[in-house]
Amino acid sequence: MQHNLFTTMRSLKIMDGCKGTQVYAFNPSGPNTGGGGGGGVGDKLLNHLQDHLRVNSIRSKLNRGFQAPPNTAPNVVPENLLPHGLPKTDLLEPRIEPCLKSVDFAETLADVYRRIENCSQFEKYKVYLEQCVIFRGLSDPKLFRRSLRSARQHAVDVHMKVVLAAWLRFERREDELIGYSAMDCCGRNLECPKASLVSGYDPESIYDSCSCSRTPREEVDDEILMGHEECSTSEEDGDMSFCIGDEEVRCVRYNIASLSRPFKAMLYGGFKESRREKINFSQNGISAEGMRAVVIFSRIKRVGSFDPHTVLELLSLANKFCCEEMKSACDAHLASLICDMEDAMLLIEYGLEETAYLLVAACLQVFLRELPSSIHTPNVMRIFCSSEARERLAMVGHASFALYYFLSQIALDEDMKSNTTVMLLERLQECAVESWQKQLASHQLGVVMLERKEYKDAQHWFEAAVEVGHVYSLVGIARAKFKRGHKYSAYKQMNSLISDYSPAGWMYQERSMYCCGKEKMMDLKTATDLDPTLSYPYKYRAVSLVEENQLGAAISELNKIIGFKVSPDCLELRAWFSIVLEDYEGALRDVRALLTLDPNYMMFDGKMHGDYLVELLRPHVQQWSQADCWMQLYDRWSSVDDIGSLAVVHHMLANDPGKSLLRFRQSLLLLRLNCQKAAMRSLRLARNYSTSEHERLVYEGWILYDTGHREEALARAEESISIQRSFEAFFLKAYALADSSLNLESSMYVIQLLEEALRCPSDGLRKGQALNNLGSVYVDCDKLDLAADCYTSALNIKHTRAHQGLARVYHLKNQRKAAYDEMTRLIEKAQNNASAYEKRSEYCDRDMAKSDLIMATQLDPLRTYPYRYRAAVLMDDHKENEAITELTRAIAFKLDVQLLHLRAAFHESMGDYISTTRDCEAALCLDPSHADTLELYKKPREQINEQQN
Repeated sequence: MQHNLFTTMRSLKIMDGCKGTQVYAFNPSGPNTGGGGGGGVGDKLLNHLQDHLRVNSIRSKLNRGFQAPPNTAPNVVPENLLPHGLPKTDLLEPRIEPCLKSVDFAETLADVYRRIENCSQFEKYKVYLEQCVIFRGLSDPKLFRRSLRSARQHAVDVHMKVVLAAWLRFERREDELIGYSAMDCCGRNLECPKASLVSGYDPESIYDSCSCSRTPREEVDDEILMGHEECSTSEEDGDMSFCIGDEEVRCVRYNIASLSRPFKAMLYGGFKESRREKINFSQNGISAEGMRAVVIFSRIKRVGSFDPHTVLELLSLANKFCCEEMKSACDAHLASLICDMEDAMLLIEYGLEETAYLLVAACLQVFLRELPSSIHTPNVMRIFCSSEARERLAMVGHASFALYYFLSQIALDEDMKSNTTVMLLERLQECAVESWQKQLASHQLGVVMLERKEYKDAQHWFEAAVEVGHVYSLVGIARAKFKRGHKYSAYKQMNSLISDYSPAGWMYQERSMYCCGKEKMMDLKTATDLDPTLSYPYKYRAVSLVEENQLGAAISELNKIIGFKVSPDCLELRAWFSIVLEDYEGALRDVRALLTLDPNYMMFDGKMHGDYLVELLRPHVQQWSQADCWMQLYDRWSSVDDIGSLAVVHHMLANDPGKSLLRFRQSLLLLRLNCQKAAMRSLRLARNYSTSEHERLVYEGWILYDTGHREEALARAEESISIQRSFEAFFLKAYALADSSLNLESSMYVIQLLEEALRCPSDGLRKGQALNNLGSVYVDCDKLDLAADCYTSALNIKHTRAHQGLARVYHLKNQRKAAYDEMTRLIEKAQNNASAYEKRSEYCDRDMAKSDLIMATQLDPLRTYPYRYRAAVLMDDHKENEAITELTRAIAFKLDVQLLHLRAAFHESMGDYISTTRDCEAALCLDPSHADTLELYKKPREQINEQQN
């Protein structure tokens, strides 16, 4: 009913912003570097690519509706073998991360944890926001989301609640779920749009069910009261009148005087109006109807029954005459009416003009909950982008670092080089007060200016970040100097950095940019030794090998990092090399996989859409039917070839894009590859393409589970089962329940759920997973024979990972040789077998274990068990310093609770209580509930207190 009240106010159309499409125009005459391959099919394919580049403009990745052009016979250009030549080492550059990066992350985390524990309740949200910024630079988005929830939990004012609740919603991307609108509520105070507009500190209530769906009694009460009060506005009820034009509005002098001190002064003070029965009020910008509403408000103190026109009049009058109670009532009522973008655009100006805090908050909430689409709406961005706009927001209490950090991060993701991004970052810098805020804003402005090739400005902002303590910005200064032609100065800059601080991989990576030959390769090797997760050294070495015509070795170099860290740029490079080798199946596999990670990826330095390259490669590989695809998927899944599996699923989705089951399979593969953002996108698509209610509920449950809402996920699973019993609903429920500490009773319930799942129809891929999980629960319940049966059944349907579970059973039965053999079989079958080497090490003697763990680390340096094992062995041999060095080496690029806890324990055993405390605090920053660390944390604090006393 209220929503319709705005219709008469909308005389002007609010212009919707359009997201422009950038067209890449380019010169196709790339240098012919004479890559591998001869004539025939290879020449035709590569000439087809070249012809495409010569005659077509490609839509940018902003164009989400790509359609492959029809097959047409290309003109053959024999002299051009590649569409853009081969990649050049001179054109490769490492990325400067647009985040806070510490030279000692453990100390930074420990400091944040200490301040969270020691600050006042009302200040906690600020420190949690800083923690969010630090976690943004780490690889686990769950840490960021957890910290964001904590910040929202401890938020005090409405503005911060609105910003953080909208950000949490954005992280779940509910806007991408069909049937959801921006203002829909998730059912909890944490993200509820109405709960966000309630001021006050109540950290325990955020996970409670919200009351936004209940029918408020205020409107009913208002209407009842309004009916009574309207009867009492006759002449005999008043003792004075306000004259507005030709109309008189009768009122009670005392009631009007009670609205504010100015009214009291006018009606009871020394002014002539205090002696008049009739007061001319025509020049005060309020209509007779509005004044009648004032009279009614003076009696009932409510505005719920007035239409928005009238409430706006009351708001304006309240500001003029300092009627705080009436202003608050108008502000709250108007805020409650904001439902969509049109409402918000219509009333934001009123709110800013009248400094209506809640009204502006409600409008901002709509804009923020419509992100990222609203960032492309000029009328929305006009409210945020300019200095004047920020000052207007600040006047109403709605300009904050948190707001502009949220907006600028989305702008960075959407288009780093846009003017909007620059303006939002400039406003972020203006809002920065604390040192870390200034570091972040200045550093990100430096990164953006570097991308825009405004090198002088980039250097200025990087220097500003360094000046307030951000050491990593020295990399930006060096890069800006290099771009301005000062290569030696850049080299000296990085040399000095390496000398002044504990060496880190990114330091050597950057210095390698400014030297050549053996010195460059040595720096890249050191960078990889210190931080094997940096992709640039692998890419540079691979392209160097291609320039030496060693394509096989180049692909092997890329395989090293793709084996544990999958990224579109490395997959693209490997596909590029495969085309030269005429390995079109390998190239197509990698292009399909990278398009799964980024559906809008532009190949060959942004000059060809990945989907078009797929169309060009397809005729040169064996064609598969959908049945063939399922067979291929089984083979790759059973050989633990996740990238190959991704490619097959991408192929199947091209033929059947609406297949929810395939989208769900895709999300599972992406999670296994630690590509959580892409996995969530696939899950949302699975949910959107669901053809039944029970299936949709399951996918919503997985989305909730993966974003940390376990109880809601269980509720979705139970609701799905109530509609129709299905494998996926039972499996989701079992998986979510097994995530907590299980006692015998709850373990038996999980077993029942998995058995129910196995009775429902499903394919072998999922049943193999269920059998594997069932085997694990049986092992935990000490039912080893039943566990072995489950693992054997899983192996019979090609669930290769079940070898690991069967090995565990043999080990618990003291059959170490059988366990070792089982893991050897897994190593032989699995393409991705780092975990197999790691697990096999548990079933052999120390020397063989050491060899297996070395192999595990080489295949996947992100696995933490090998470092912990080697460190423990060194401690056993009384080599304490070497043990700590082993852990420190891993902690430098993999901040992990177990690594930090073990290093803390080693420090404690050596009597170094300060270092113990630091590592415990860093670990607890990552996981505040880690029981072993909490226990260990007590001892050094007691020792330090005793020493101080």
